[in-house]
Amino acid sequence: MEIFLRLIVIFVKAVALIISPLLEAFVYPRKSKSTLIPPIRNRLLTLSIQELRSRLRSRQLTSVELVSAYIERIEVVNKHLNAVVESRYSAALEEATETDDLIASCASTADVEKLFEERPLLGLPVTIKESCALEGMTFAVGSLTRKSIKAQADGEAVKRLKSAGAIPLLISATPEYCFSIETDTLLNGRCLNPYDFERTPGGSSGGEGSLNGAGASLFGIGSDIGGSIRIPSLYCGIFGHKPSGGVVSVKGHFPNSKDPNIEHYLVEGPMTRFAGDLSELLQIMAGKENSAKLRLSEPVQLNQIKVQYALGFDGINGWMHQSVDKDIRGAICRATTHLKTIGLEVNKAKLPNLENSMEMALSGIADQDLMDYLLEDEGSGKVRETLWEIVKSVRGHSKYTTNGLIFELTRRSGAFMSRSKMNLYLEETRGLIREFANLLGDNGVLLFPTLNLPAPRHKWSFLSLWGIDYTLMFNVLGLPVTHVPMGLNKRGLPVGLSVIGAPNQDRLCLRVAVELERAFGGWKPPVPNDLDN
Repeated sequence: MEIFLRLIVIFVKAVALIISPLLEAFVYPRKSKSTLIPPIRNRLLTLSIQELRSRLRSRQLTSVELVSAYIERIEVVNKHLNAVVESRYSAALEEATETDDLIASCASTADVEKLFEERPLLGLPVTIKESCALEGMTFAVGSLTRKSIKAQADGEAVKRLKSAGAIPLLISATPEYCFSIETDTLLNGRCLNPYDFERTPGGSSGGEGSLNGAGASLFGIGSDIGGSIRIPSLYCGIFGHKPSGGVVSVKGHFPNSKDPNIEHYLVEGPMTRFAGDLSELLQIMAGKENSAKLRLSEPVQLNQIKVQYALGFDGINGWMHQSVDKDIRGAICRATTHLKTIGLEVNKAKLPNLENSMEMALSGIADQDLMDYLLEDEGSGKVRETLWEIVKSVRGHSKYTTNGLIFELTRRSGAFMSRSKMNLYLEETRGLIREFANLLGDNGVLLFPTLNLPAPRHKWSFLSLWGIDYTLMFNVLGLPVTHVPMGLNKRGLPVGLSVIGAPNQDRLCLRVAVELERAFGGWKPPVPNDLDN
């Protein structure tokens, strides 16, 4: 363990123990205002990809009707959430019209079936995280210094979704360079959580989390290098899947790295309210070759999956971290009880040694010195200049966000570790990959907290930031992780858990997610639906 890092963690834990109860009891005794987000009225917004495709294929529904329904919902909620950076509604409606004409031109039912076999997302709307590159649309990624930059081509995963027939509606908000777990930028302002406007939707896929949680996206594409899919999924009550390292191409993503191993850490994946849609979306995003490697089209026998669980880190490492919220621990316990009841083998995990989880996690990120830096264009390669820019940012005199600069400082300083220590932790990580692979095998999953707390208040996310190894650890290990929503706590905030598999065993995580959705209901709307008949 690194003493300096651990002193920071202990200090943050002490602050949290003092401040959090005061905030909840006196400053924010309840949701100061009930979430103002309007309820869902259009039944189309409650249907999954499979259900909508069935209606499109049978010509009971048109793509124009569906796309229009989502555009209407987005316009209603975005004035509350500030989750949309740039829209393309007119172009989307034109593409929907072309789709309807294409379907109408099919001479027979067999022709329609063949069309949807070739393009399984035909006519379905999708929302795109800004960092994932949609040709001709903003590619600023929350940065003032990139505000005029447009994507010159589709990112690889976006290209695959479009080739499958999906219709992009918009670009959603991210933190600056994706370098924060709070989506709040100088360029676009603050994105809000649909369950409580005083709380963050998370980051860096915060716009996607916010829109999906509000029922304003059928599905979205996010990216994840340290929890950027899973944290917004937790905070906004949706499903999000971080694929195994190297499965989904991040070509076209910003920021990126010249390191050939970057796709082990940085991944793109699907975010949605419907667990049953995740596997198909992952197949499309991964492409045929990688989908075959993941065996996503093969059925998974639920009763053959062996489940292990842990309620957090053990021993002194667990003591140093903030305690995992009781409702998150309760969600894991409810999930394990259910899975055991239906016949799965469930055991408390004897995890490999995670005493240095924070050091290993931060070493993996700090080692990415070929990834884009905020200050790189200005020739600033030293810790001192970054520190000075942080001071300017705190005083409101920088064109960079404080959170982005803190992430930058962590990288430039080697996570406050010597190079030799970093190398030792990286070597320890490589051994840990083998240990987790042996622990889980080809039929095991681990239930684990996605993060220690539900969505925090704006500007208080730094308390959760020092538990980032809950998510970042599994990027460094390259393991697949599915976040599963498990209902709302007494304050109406989403809680949930992570289902983790061995490398390339994504299908096991996805299968367990489907079962937990069936048993516990999955996504719960911020306000009860008020559906038109």
